[in-house]
Amino acid sequence: MKRTVNILFKVDWVTISIYLMLVFIGWVSIYAAVYDDRYSSIFDFSQRYGKQLGWIIAALILALFVTLIDNRFYFFSSWFVYGGIVLLLLLVLVFGVERNGARSWFEFGGIGLQPAEFAKFATALAIARFVHPQTADLTRIRSLLSVTALIVAPALLIIIQPDMGSAVVFAAFFFVLFREGLSPYIFVTGLLMIVLFFITLLFEDIYIAVALTLIATALIWLATRRTLMSLAGLGVILFFAAIGWLIRKYVSESLSFDLIIVLSLILSGGAFAWYIFRYKLKWVMVIYLFLVGSVLFVYTVDYAFNNLLKPHQQRRINIVLGIETDPLGTGYNLNQSLISIGSGGFYGKGFLQGTQTKFKFVPEQATDFIFCTVGEEWGFIGTFIVLLLYLILLFRLQHLAERQRSVFARVYGYSVFSIIFFHVFINIGMTIGIVPVIGIPLPFISYGGSSLWGFTVLLFVFLRLDASRTEYLI
Repeated sequence: MKRTVNILFKVDWVTISIYLMLVFIGWVSIYAAVYDDRYSSIFDFSQRYGKQLGWIIAALILALFVTLIDNRFYFFSSWFVYGGIVLLLLLVLVFGVERNGARSWFEFGGIGLQPAEFAKFATALAIARFVHPQTADLTRIRSLLSVTALIVAPALLIIIQPDMGSAVVFAAFFFVLFREGLSPYIFVTGLLMIVLFFITLLFEDIYIAVALTLIATALIWLATRRTLMSLAGLGVILFFAAIGWLIRKYVSESLSFDLIIVLSLILSGGAFAWYIFRYKLKWVMVIYLFLVGSVLFVYTVDYAFNNLLKPHQQRRINIVLGIETDPLGTGYNLNQSLISIGSGGFYGKGFLQGTQTKFKFVPEQATDFIFCTVGEEWGFIGTFIVLLLYLILLFRLQHLAERQRSVFARVYGYSVFSIIFFHVFINIGMTIGIVPVIGIPLPFISYGGSSLWGFTVLLFVFLRLDASRTEYLI
């Protein structure tokens, strides 16, 4: 009993206070989002806000339970928790119920439970356990592939449901790995691939390939300061491209320009291979491989975009990029969201006075678009306070993660930080039109028991680990 009392005193109450404030803001915002004069009591359990109150009470009990468990339990049970969640993700594909086109839920007596919300917590535990100093070295390819498999496995099962929004969140775990020694070049490459993906949707492939070739030539010159070699390399590429064009014109029109460019790059690399290895021009080889990989990536984007994404997902991306405008169709959610937030002005319209909310112009206004309710009723002041609370929470989590003595606790702490940051950025970003609408909840605020419980467990396990940071896990 003495140990339990000490833990409750040692737990970080600053983080808990922010958590409670966000949960309260969420409850009040849900009440405003679905308010009905016929059910005016905020404690009416037949309405969404009443149900949310029940889930909040259950979340607080769950938080207390998680905090009282011995911290070593989370370390030694990591693989069992991860395996159990992966099993649930498999079972939900067979025995789950379908909602909004995705088989993502178990239903027990009218209460839905979404395993994907708890998969983030389980994956965070598994990664922290794997990266423990006696287990893995992220500078080795084998370790990198293993930890990538831990992240990708639950994400793929969630994609099959299909729930692309929840699956995308698992990319946040890669940010954790960079803190633990993963090469920054991989991080930069990932960012460049994302940028290149969107650029490819905006411009013709051949123009992008030409631009990448010119950029690579400039980089080779900067790395070597050999003007003649740089120009010769560009000339060889143009020479092979010209031969390919002549073959297309006079021999076979089936030879595409895309294939001509790829073959020109590969053949030019072969022509310069001896020179590169003879003078050990490592950076030239790196830039050349980057060029070939980028061009091949550009040519696969169209296939992935047209075949892997659903039509409504394609339209959402096109709307964000300005390629399409569909204010009454796919773009309706975003259009109404912007109107709702913008109409709040500086001070907002006041509690329960939001017309966009009251007349249900904004779809999913209690879940994915709950931020619109805050913006309309409380204006710039309200949104600023919510963003400030999230910012303080993230800074606090980063501070707590850095003060951990064990690698396990630190990695888990940064996992919590990354997941919450990713959710906040994507959710608020989609309501203001800077990212496509993919449908993920706003942590601690959006309506839903699975979401609230998942984030609560994710956060309070870390607070439990932090409370015992001076103790040895093993």
